[in-house]
Amino acid sequence: MKTKVLTVLALGGVLLGLTGCDSQKWSEQQVDSFMLVTQKGGPSLGYSPESGVKLLTVDGYAFKDLNRNDSLDAYEDWRLSAQERAADLAAQLSNEEIAGLMLYSSHQAVPADSLTDEQKKFLSDDHLRAVLITSVESPKVAAQWNNNMQAFVEGLDHGIPANTSSDPRHEAKASAEYNAGAGGQISLWPTSLGLAATFDPQLMHRFGEIASEEYRALGIATALSPQVDIATDPRWDRFNGTFGEDPQLATDLARAYCDGFQTTPEAKGWGSKSVNAMVKHWYGYGGQEGGRDSHFASGKYAVYPGNNLAMHKRSFVEGAFHLEGGTEMASAVMPIYSILWNQDPSGENVGGSYSKWLIQKQLRDESKFEGVVCTDWGITKDMKVLDSPRGGKPWGVEALTEAERHYKILQAGVDQFGGNNEIGPVLEAYKMWAEAEGEERVRQRFEQSARRLLLNVFRVGLFENPYLDPAESERIVGNPEFMQAGYEAQLKSVVMLKNHGNKTLPVKDRKKVYLPKRHFPAIPGIWGGISEEKTVEPIDLSLVGKYFEVVEKPEQADFAICLIEEPSTGFGYSTEDVKRGGNGYMPYSLQYEDYTAKDARSVSIAGGDPMEKFTNRSFRGKTVKAYNRDDMVMVQETKKALGDKPVIVILETGRPVVLSEIEPSADAILISFNVQHQALLDVISGQAEPSGLLPMQMPSDMKTVEEQQEDVPRDMSCYADADGHVYDFAFGLNWQGIIQDERVKTYK
Repeated sequence: MKTKVLTVLALGGVLLGLTGCDSQKWSEQQVDSFMLVTQKGGPSLGYSPESGVKLLTVDGYAFKDLNRNDSLDAYEDWRLSAQERAADLAAQLSNEEIAGLMLYSSHQAVPADSLTDEQKKFLSDDHLRAVLITSVESPKVAAQWNNNMQAFVEGLDHGIPANTSSDPRHEAKASAEYNAGAGGQISLWPTSLGLAATFDPQLMHRFGEIASEEYRALGIATALSPQVDIATDPRWDRFNGTFGEDPQLATDLARAYCDGFQTTPEAKGWGSKSVNAMVKHWYGYGGQEGGRDSHFASGKYAVYPGNNLAMHKRSFVEGAFHLEGGTEMASAVMPIYSILWNQDPSGENVGGSYSKWLIQKQLRDESKFEGVVCTDWGITKDMKVLDSPRGGKPWGVEALTEAERHYKILQAGVDQFGGNNEIGPVLEAYKMWAEAEGEERVRQRFEQSARRLLLNVFRVGLFENPYLDPAESERIVGNPEFMQAGYEAQLKSVVMLKNHGNKTLPVKDRKKVYLPKRHFPAIPGIWGGISEEKTVEPIDLSLVGKYFEVVEKPEQADFAICLIEEPSTGFGYSTEDVKRGGNGYMPYSLQYEDYTAKDARSVSIAGGDPMEKFTNRSFRGKTVKAYNRDDMVMVQETKKALGDKPVIVILETGRPVVLSEIEPSADAILISFNVQHQALLDVISGQAEPSGLLPMQMPSDMKTVEEQQEDVPRDMSCYADADGHVYDFAFGLNWQGIIQDERVKTYK
């Protein structure tokens, strides 16, 4: 449908259409590099004077003539529903334009306000409109870059605005210092696992509200989050990005997160403050065999020895797809990289986005999901090695060409290709499909994806105004109110596991404290290279000095603070083991001492890769060392040096840890999920009371870790400390002792 308007007069950049005697209800002014139109009874509009877009006046209201045809098309008419507008525009688009909508850019840094030549190319030549940004120089630069990008695409084709997205960017920096009267680059919060430790869906909802407002002030309209995978294997590398291992807690937090991000409060639903939530990873990612990660070919398989795959749906279908606010369900889904080993009744073992059983049958048909499905990043490229995340992730379809992979993904029911900047393979897939089933069938399918993709742009108001006032962005992002909310959440996420005799903490007087230095060995990085060996102060001593008197020697101290990190034992694969004649597969260890996997299964559940001549990926009997074993040694030696004086251990972690080597030498233990050190000192000094609860079990030993089933939550024997406390799910202490509140009753 198109609404035609007779244009009778052009004044400057504005086209005026006479539709009766209605007086003009809008006015405009220049803000930064764009024109801002405000109107009574209608939305504000933003457009660039450089883009060629003009305004149409209908019934006294202003509308943007995005395709510059001097007519008001249905997709330009903000009075119509987002669904009507998306359908109208999808029908007008060429195959090339739709293929461009199906692309999602590789990671783009924003160090300056201007577009790079590469960005201009994929926006114009490849018609790409979904852009993933990483680091930004500042809120002001981000706003200016956004405006330049939106002005550029506004002058192309049908004037479709760019939909910018981000991975999570609110995690606190440990060394940052909080000042209640000052702002920052962005508000700082605990990790997802730390937010889970608050056991507080209302707090999670508030985080979503604040984070979405900051995102929109940076030009971000889609969040590549939340990660709602239920973390059922304690060794898993991606445990820290989840809401923990309990399905009910993860479900409630997933719902609160999506509601907070997607709901514009004034509209009680979609609006100009909404951010699309791309919930991930559909589904069962927490069941990785041996805890390995499917970013690597060596970790491509998820397994379900407990026959518990269905439980992993809960955080999606009962949480992210069952919202309490007006947006109803998460607007987008990212499928799993992994092969769900032997779960497809047809017998096909392929990565999540290639699986018609996983996407079309379970997500589309059974779960009634009609939003956008976007692959995880880079799954259509080749992978040449087993021990690196660099390269593609074409798990199970390694023999197909790149175009054939695109074709199979589209057939599975997916709409968009994460990390793909080039239009060519999508058009090749279109051609293959047209030859197989006819032009009409594939065109209908492309328009269906286009409607879904465009709907997520219309609903958040980008077609009306994608532009930002840089001064306003600076005011919003990291403002004192948001910084304070994030800091309070950090305090609430701290878990006190041990407080010997209920009297070690808090340390209220300005006592003398000793902080032993941490030794960091040279460690291989996930992206290659080796870090430098170094010895550092674990906490800024000038910050500690604001709370206590810092001394250089343990004999001078009244107490000690030892800050350590979770055991680090590599990525579950070793090329050195291959050189020695092994299969390359190694255990993960959650302890600091050398670990030999004598209790691991002798034959792996899953296996097989074009780069391997075997299928047994077992690591039974192999030994792995913790790179940071010195953390354990430091705690033990500090306790020996202090004797009866208390040693407080801060464990910074993103997954469960075997604490049998640490706890006997610790009088108090605090768990930090990547919070600022200042927050930890506030707890130690009694300025804040710990209230966090464990969103996971702490295993008694590595035997229970090996014997637990990858797909089953809360199935380990838990560590018991010297005070008789068991470090089970939902355990935590405050100054009075074990926390037994409504949160514990609800989730324990």
